[in-house]
Amino acid sequence: MAKMSVPLCVDLDGTLTATDLLVESFLVLVKNNPVYILLCIVWLLQGKAYLKAQIAKRVSIDVSVLPYNTGFVDYLREQRENGRDLYLCTASNQQFADQIASHFGFFKGVLASDDARNLSGSNKASALAQQFGVHGFDYCGNARADVPVWKQARQAIVVGNRHIAAAAEKVNETIVFFEQKRSLLRLTIKEMRVYQWVKNLLIFVPLLASHRFTEPASLLAEGVAFFSFSFCASAVYLLNDMLDLDSDRRHAKKCKRPFASGQLSLTYGMGLTVALLIASALLASQLEVRFQIVLCAYFVATLAYSFKLKRIMLVDVFTLAALYTTRIVAGGAAADILLSDWLIMFSVMIFLSLAMVKRYTELDALLRNGKMAASGRGYVTHDLGILRSFGTASGYVAVLVLALYLNSSDVRVLYRHPHALWVLFGLLLYWISRVWMLAFRGEMHDDPIVYAIKNRFSLLVILLCVATVIVAV
Repeated sequence: MAKMSVPLCVDLDGTLTATDLLVESFLVLVKNNPVYILLCIVWLLQGKAYLKAQIAKRVSIDVSVLPYNTGFVDYLREQRENGRDLYLCTASNQQFADQIASHFGFFKGVLASDDARNLSGSNKASALAQQFGVHGFDYCGNARADVPVWKQARQAIVVGNRHIAAAAEKVNETIVFFEQKRSLLRLTIKEMRVYQWVKNLLIFVPLLASHRFTEPASLLAEGVAFFSFSFCASAVYLLNDMLDLDSDRRHAKKCKRPFASGQLSLTYGMGLTVALLIASALLASQLEVRFQIVLCAYFVATLAYSFKLKRIMLVDVFTLAALYTTRIVAGGAAADILLSDWLIMFSVMIFLSLAMVKRYTELDALLRNGKMAASGRGYVTHDLGILRSFGTASGYVAVLVLALYLNSSDVRVLYRHPHALWVLFGLLLYWISRVWMLAFRGEMHDDPIVYAIKNRFSLLVILLCVATVIVAV
């Protein structure tokens, strides 16, 4: 077949791949050492190209797991098979561009940013026009920054939405359009993990335990606390997913998350994270100072968990248990409710058991898939037995704490029908035993809290527990 004379120049970020390598490499750098944020500001003052070069010197990215636009990649392969010369032309640093070109193997050459020149917009247009001549090349891009390049190209190939295609049409009459349809709202809700907000219902536990659930002012305070905590938690989920891109892409389920799959822009994610934190802080400012302190402690602890603690054996599950308990402490602080030692002890032990379930389930899934260690965690599959022992012991200690509380003088003071509360003992004993039986069988959800609110039987147990408390009052 005769060789096609006009070369095809291909953009990288957002076109060949669905992500942005500058943001990805920045996040990897910050994950390795958060102090680099300050250095990045200094580097940026010397130019964007210099920033990219400095980050690239300190970061490695596995380009084989990046989210590529598969339909567009097939188009490029077809063009190459038809004898066309392909060039990778990107504003990303030369180091990453060379790695990706080598990964695909069908690019004849690479044009990329170095430590002095940022190959974007008009710079890229000038470079391509100089090398191939005006209208001597076709160009594939995805953003408004590519408009100057499309103006110099013979043909504009657009990967993205109709707004970008319309911008390209204004400067180039010949358009090839690869449309990407995405529901921003749906993807945002999914990435924020709104379904996980159910965990923050723990904030209302002190209200129920103190029998103040009929007070409008207390209910309002707890409602504000719920949304403040939920926004903060979603911000942490976003940040955690942006920092865990590499490991998530290697996971059978997590690879489908909006950031890992490239369906949501990392730049958008960073802006949304800041917005959620601001909303959380504004709501918290309407509540007691004690709540604000607890919320800040929760945020710092979750950051520590995301950056370091989740990779340390046992420290991760103790941290998770503490974070769940913090929600109850926050509920007490929001409505100025004094928490009993019984409630704190019970919370720590039951949530420690559930955190162990979470790790046990993850390791069990790895073992069933023939793997020996968890990526980014401090466990190997041989730890399953001891984790099961720790977890079941913690669950039964929680049941014991409840039994001791039901036998204490505190119950007779607070409840008119204290003997009715023994139904709680039976329900909890059965529920925690069932959770561990399902985990042992490999039938447990990888998040036991999600299981608790999605499983019909588990929901029934929770409703019966609430009903029992109300009857006993």
